[in-house]
Order: sequence, then C-alpha cells, then structure tokens
Amino acid sequence: MKIIIALLLSCAAFAHAGFPYPPKAADARVETYRTVGDIALRLWIFGESDPADLKPAIVFFYGGSWKSGSPVQFERQARHFAERGMIAITADYRVRSRHKTPATACVEDGKAAIAWVRKNAHRLGVDPKRIAAAGGSAGGHVAACTGTISGFGSDERPNAMILFNPACTLAPTAEWVPTGFGTDLGVEMLGAEPKAISPTHHVGEHTPPTLILHGEADVVVPIASSRCFATAMKQAQRPCEIIAYPGANHGFFNRGEAYEKTLGEADRFLVELGWIPAIDR
Repeated sequence: MKIIIALLLSCAAFAHAGFPYPPKAADARVETYRTVGDIALRLWIFGESDPADLKPAIVFFYGGSWKSGSPVQFERQARHFAERGMIAITADYRVRSRHKTPATACVEDGKAAIAWVRKNAHRLGVDPKRIAAAGGSAGGHVAACTGTISGFGSDERPNAMILFNPACTLAPTAEWVPTGFGTDLGVEMLGAEPKAISPTHHVGEHTPPTLILHGEADVVVPIASSRCFATAMKQAQRPCEIIAYPGANHGFFNRGEAYEKTLGEADRFLVELGWIPAIDR
C-alpha cells in the first residue's frame, strides 16, 4: 500500500501533465451534478440529446492520485463516443490539492455522478439501463467503486465499466499483498481503511460487465491490482476481460499508438454489449 500511494503521488504531475484545470471544452454542455458546501461539481456533456431516442451513456473519471487532475483528460475519448452515438460525459470530483479531501470523497462524488445521470436520464436523452462508468488510475478506482461498493451516498450502479490502469485492489488478497498495507499514510490518503474502498473486495453479483486495459510495465499501479479484480470477478461469475499491454507504463492509454489501441478495445467492448453499432471496415 505504501509503495502504491507514494508512487501515485510522485508520478501524478508527470502522468497527468498537459490537462488544464479549470477545464474548458468547446461545445460541451456543462451541468452541476452535486454541490458540497460552496463547491459545485460539474459534468461536461458531449453528444446530441433527444428524449425521444434514448442513447447509451459513458461517464469518465480522470486520474491524478485522488490529489489532482482534470476532466479534460478524457475529452478525446468522450468526443469519440459522442460521435459513435452515445451521450459521453467527463466528470469533475473533489481532490486533495483543491479541496483537502481524501479518496473517500472521490468515491462519494463518483457515485453521486452516476446517480445524477440516471435520475436525469430522460432529460439528457440517456437510456438509464445503459450507463457505463470509465476512468484511469485513481479515476479508474472511482469508476470501479461505482460498480462494486455499497453506500457512500448512493447504491446506483453503472451497467458496464471500462477501466484504464485502475487502482482497484487496495488491500491484501489471496494472490497479492500490497506492500505497506495498513500504514497511517494509507488511511490518511484514503480516508478509510483500505479494504473499505478496495473495489476487488466488494465484487459481487451486482458488479457489471467490465473491461480492464492495463500496461504490464506500470510501476505506479501494478497490473497485479487489475488481475486481482479479474480473479474476484471470475469467482463471482461476472463478465470481466483484462487486456495487458507489454512494455506499457502508467497513463499509456492517452499517448500515441496506445491511445488508438485502447480506444478501439473500449469501442469493441461496447459494440459487443450491443450499445453501439459495429464500424464497417
């Protein structure tokens, strides 16, 4: 645990550089999904909304060690899926550098975002039975929590998950023990005992079909974290596919050729779910 948290913190600025905050996304519709005190948490919405023709939706949560980051990180992916006929959304949430909050606040906000999209589905032109949660790194953790963990303000769950190098195993399992588990640093950063917000430890029959895309050379969030999650999904008899990328490190999915490959796999996953049509080649 200590190693994972320390590496997340030390690599955050590098891994998520180039994504400005506050975010600006031309032609996106901006709505507030939650207000905490004087903090307004917003969503950036892409795609044509038609209440008479409900579409599948995908909600992206950015990475940044639960400490920083920007919704702009997934703007390219959101625009792609909007062009593919979905309502695509990038969500803001509270983080330590801006709001002095632990990871539990990120989880609360992520779950609130999914609940808000479902509650407002008809107005947004969204099919409430086809809402996907997606995210990378700490944002992958937030997305995974929405489909696994109960409580934290809402039990609304997405209908599918797409996770990019997610931090989804924060406590020991039978196959992997995060080094330093139980340290004060972990509790201070997370806001709870690690197991309480470790998605792998909360997988069950309620967990939706999941695609995981993870680099084998990731030293920030080791691929073992995702493999533990996939094992838990198999034991729960829930659909889960994990794709490993040899030589790829953390944040690989937003760079160069890997961006196209991971986007293609995410697209293929949603085609196989029957949410979007196949592309004629």
